[in-house]
Amino acid sequence: MDFLNPPQRAAVLHVHGPLLVLAGAGSGKTRVIIEKIAHLIGSGRMPAKRIAAITFTNKAAKEMRERLAKRIRGDAADGLTICTFHALGLKFLQIEHEAAGLKRNFSIFDADDSAAQIKDLMGGAKPDEIEMIKSLISRAKNMGLSPEQAMAAARSPREVSAATFYELYQARLNSFNAVDFDDLIRLPVQILEEHHDITLAWRERIGYLLVDECQDTNDAQYRLLKALAGERGDFTCVGDDDQSIYAWRGANPDNLLQMGRDYPALQIIKLEQNYRCSNRVLRAANALIAHNPHEHLKTLWSDQADGQRIRVWECRDSDHEAEKVAAEISFLGISKQVPWSEFCVLFRGNFQSRVIEKALQLLRVPYHLTGGTAFLERQEVKDTLSWLRLVANPDDDAAFLRAVQSPKREVGATSLAKLAELAQQRHIPMARACESMTVLQALSPRAANGLSRFNDILAELREKASRVTAAELVRELAERSGLLADLRAQSKDDAGYQRRKANVEELAEWFEGGVRGASVGDLAAQLALLSRNDKDDGGNQVRMMTLHAAKGLEFRYVFIVGCEDGVLPHETAMEEGSLEEERRLMYVGITRAKEGLYLSHSRMTRKFRELIRLKPSRFLDELPASELQRDGADPELDAQHKQERAKAGLAAIQALFDS
Repeated sequence: MDFLNPPQRAAVLHVHGPLLVLAGAGSGKTRVIIEKIAHLIGSGRMPAKRIAAITFTNKAAKEMRERLAKRIRGDAADGLTICTFHALGLKFLQIEHEAAGLKRNFSIFDADDSAAQIKDLMGGAKPDEIEMIKSLISRAKNMGLSPEQAMAAARSPREVSAATFYELYQARLNSFNAVDFDDLIRLPVQILEEHHDITLAWRERIGYLLVDECQDTNDAQYRLLKALAGERGDFTCVGDDDQSIYAWRGANPDNLLQMGRDYPALQIIKLEQNYRCSNRVLRAANALIAHNPHEHLKTLWSDQADGQRIRVWECRDSDHEAEKVAAEISFLGISKQVPWSEFCVLFRGNFQSRVIEKALQLLRVPYHLTGGTAFLERQEVKDTLSWLRLVANPDDDAAFLRAVQSPKREVGATSLAKLAELAQQRHIPMARACESMTVLQALSPRAANGLSRFNDILAELREKASRVTAAELVRELAERSGLLADLRAQSKDDAGYQRRKANVEELAEWFEGGVRGASVGDLAAQLALLSRNDKDDGGNQVRMMTLHAAKGLEFRYVFIVGCEDGVLPHETAMEEGSLEEERRLMYVGITRAKEGLYLSHSRMTRKFRELIRLKPSRFLDELPASELQRDGADPELDAQHKQERAKAGLAAIQALFDS
């Protein structure tokens, strides 16, 4: 452990009782988790099969597994669990499905599936009403509430309405033998809190817990941690209250305080040495976040140099701001030979990205926008997954409705509505109803023939699923279902067809390595846990993303645009006087920068054809003036920068002529 600093070493060696590691940005928290796992195994205190390390993203779990594989050789780490909260919940429900009232091959509804069911239940409701009810149901689940508990807790007509639809929605999920994403935490919590024998079995199964980013836990996730850890609390939670930026999706940073109340023996270790940023960036970040109240104040420091001062640009408008950002990136990338992937442009909302994209395009600077159309959201991928879900789970009506229309097979909306009605009367899923001659005879001959052929293909694929790998099944399914033929018919040219076909092939490759005859339902469920950013690799391109998406990343040069009151901090936060999370968001953005940090704001914007004057973000005034270089404050330095960029521009023009 010679390469660990004293607080890191103390965190690794603390193996008895509860431990909270408050790890500042860039302080080596993943290293601590890796070394602690290695110490638990190497010292013989806990076998790998009884250790579980829980993260919030698949990407973080993958990185942890890769680093641990280099740290622990041989089979010493066999049986170790490293996964997300939701993957752990899935594993729990696959084992304890009976206690949850589920059959073995249950489906996981994604956000689109859930939204479609709630929309159907609400009839002709307006989109914003549907979104509100969906959000309230999700919030109740993230608090660990059942439909009955949500109704008992309802305090307004809106909450009563949401609780009513929650009960209907959950009943529909049960009839489909399905769960949604939130249920992967809520149901295990409910089972562990109600079944003492199951709780004891799981505490025996997991002897030591490590939780990363614990400031992002919601109420249900914290209750899951407590239920698994028990009164002894053999766990290490690592997090940073200053980087809690997900309250809008249920995260509760007060869980860190609650942990101290629930576990009086809780030890707290602070990691304050930063290995990422220049000291100037850290002093600015410390000054900003000091304006938030703290139970445990941290002061980040580094043994690196001060680095360049933080540039603050005042721009005429967003077009001028985008031009300056693009020009600076182009200049630094070319003149200093910096890879494009070392630059990142951060913004509060996706609406700010378009003008920056245009500016980068004009200068031919390659960029990648995080959060674009994700691989798993592409039509051909979702269609294939709906077939896989239906092969594994005939009760999944949502998968049936998508699969039966992918491709379309002479079964119109009227026939599907009639089929749904007949299935409901018989209390069977729609896929099972297709197997009944009585049901098919009640439909038009064309629809009955189409459904009969669909059912034959499905039966054939189910039979093959037990004999081939999941990857082979995906390829067989794509051909046999008619999906590939439909893609060819839809595509304008062969290049378009090959691109979409390649997405289906890539999906098959994700399943490569699966055991022949393994449950395709299990594999499809694992795939459902992948988030939209898990395959979001920008390569050697400038990265563009929201401040929320930047957490956990680092870049040599960071540009935070739109630093105006009403944008950052957001207008709603200003109206409600809740600036703490917005300040933490700015703090996260600042601490992504390893070397150069640029903060920009506009004087004017146009709204409904009217020019509106903007105010610089109040957060800029909370940064130490000595660490900033504002436009016009140092004319000599400004002139030097201008001359450097002009010279680089002339060189670029000369290079064009030479070529």
